[in-house]
Amino acid sequence: MTVETPGGSRMTSRDVRAVGVFTALAVALAWLVALPLWWGDGLASRWFTLVAAAMMATPAIAALVVVFLVERPRHKTLTLGLWPLRPVRSLIGYAVLGIVVSIALVLVALPIGALLGVYPADFVNFSAFRQVLAEQAGAAEIPIPIGALVVIQLAVLPLAAFINLIPALGEELGWRGWLLPKLMPLGTLPALLISGVIWGLWHAPLVLLGYNYPDAPGWLGLTAMVGMCVLVGAVFGWLRLRSGSVWPAALAHAAFNAAGGTYLLFARAGEQVDTTQATILGWSGWIVPLALVVILLAKGQFAPRALGISAEPAPSGPSSSTGSTRR
Repeated sequence: MTVETPGGSRMTSRDVRAVGVFTALAVALAWLVALPLWWGDGLASRWFTLVAAAMMATPAIAALVVVFLVERPRHKTLTLGLWPLRPVRSLIGYAVLGIVVSIALVLVALPIGALLGVYPADFVNFSAFRQVLAEQAGAAEIPIPIGALVVIQLAVLPLAAFINLIPALGEELGWRGWLLPKLMPLGTLPALLISGVIWGLWHAPLVLLGYNYPDAPGWLGLTAMVGMCVLVGAVFGWLRLRSGSVWPAALAHAAFNAAGGTYLLFARAGEQVDTTQATILGWSGWIVPLALVVILLAKGQFAPRALGISAEPAPSGPSSSTGSTRR
């Protein structure tokens, strides 16, 4: 069986089987890893951090199983986007761009949510952050002005991207490293949508426990998670396809995770933040990434730079991944 596309490329039955094995394995492993939370105290479990980190590794495990045991392509690191690390200037440029864009998407969602009336903001006094610090400090005085603390918190986000790189790579090796390029013969939009939906649904073991959307029913939280993953995943996918490497997408993902809690810095004390509506997790936060993805699509920016990212084992020559890129 083959799946024909307008461009003449194909997804063979072998490709479809590989995608099915990868998806089933990544989802099954995620549920398996999360079972202690379901059998125990849920998100309040003392094991939550360890379980979440282990769950982030499951897409990488699934991708490695498929690459080494199912497909067995000749250039395995190329198939996963791990190598080659060149052209160096382009790779570094996309890596920096990924960090900056991810942080910017998270932060710009906050004033937009405030303007739309769904994010209770305090951009002047940082009252929610001040309240948290006061609770932590007790009777002690905070030695640094609150504004300076906010600036420090924002300034360390790029560094946090490198600290978070390994767990983020655990996800990106699967979603954008292997899965997205494998789906590209279906066309750019279908590939972005399918990979984004799979990524979003993969979060179910935690989202259904209240992760990210603590005040929403499970079905609504999971639906919102899928919507966010489709749009943000498309941005990460652009970095993967244009750079020919998984590393910029992994750094973008790491920066995104690091910046996720910044909405607490600018919230108003005593107000509940509905993450189905506000922050990058909610619909108001999707406006900018949606606009960015539409612009990138209109400019043809999702055309893969590396033509050799396919996992087909047949080619005997070196990949053409060292070609020049334009953006």
